[in-house]
Amino acid sequence: MTWIKTIPYEEACGKLRKLYNRVKGPDNNVDNILLAHGLRPASLQGHMGLYKSVLHHSDNSLPKWLLEAIGLCVSLLNKCPYCVEHHYAGMKVLIGDDARSTAIRTALEADLPSDAFHGRELALMQYATILTRNPDHLTEDHIKGLRAEGLSDGEILEANQVAAYFSYANRTVLGLGVRTTGDIIGLSPNDTNDPDNWSHN
Repeated sequence: MTWIKTIPYEEACGKLRKLYNRVKGPDNNVDNILLAHGLRPASLQGHMGLYKSVLHHSDNSLPKWLLEAIGLCVSLLNKCPYCVEHHYAGMKVLIGDDARSTAIRTALEADLPSDAFHGRELALMQYATILTRNPDHLTEDHIKGLRAEGLSDGEILEANQVAAYFSYANRTVLGLGVRTTGDIIGLSPNDTNDPDNWSHN
């Protein structure tokens, strides 16, 4: 599952067991990216708090499928197959249209987001791409361009945080050799109204 020691659910105790109970899915399954934090439970708590806040929070106004698409875009750019497969599956469920989901993935894999996105959605993909590849190239004019597409500053912040989170998650996965073996692909903490409920379903 990873290149470092992990602590499976059955062997966890104390604070770690309590955290695993908050994030587990069916049959006590804990995603490998989360198991990778087992030796430092505080790191797991921080990771999940950030993840739930930026991607699965009721205060977000951008649609969740679009936030997942931003995550897919960033994960493809960072060549992180673990996050690509997990979040493509999540996006696909949210969109509920296989053809549309396939078109998005194909366009992003080809580095041609304009094949699948237009208007403000395309502007967000372009912003996320620059933020991932060349963050030092961003200027205030990029933000003005997002506003010109009708995005509020709060929505720009949402997209910024999702893109930044995925670069963190991608580097966690790639740096520790996390694989999807044993994972249930596409689960997410969908209770957006309870910030303390991290349960995956």
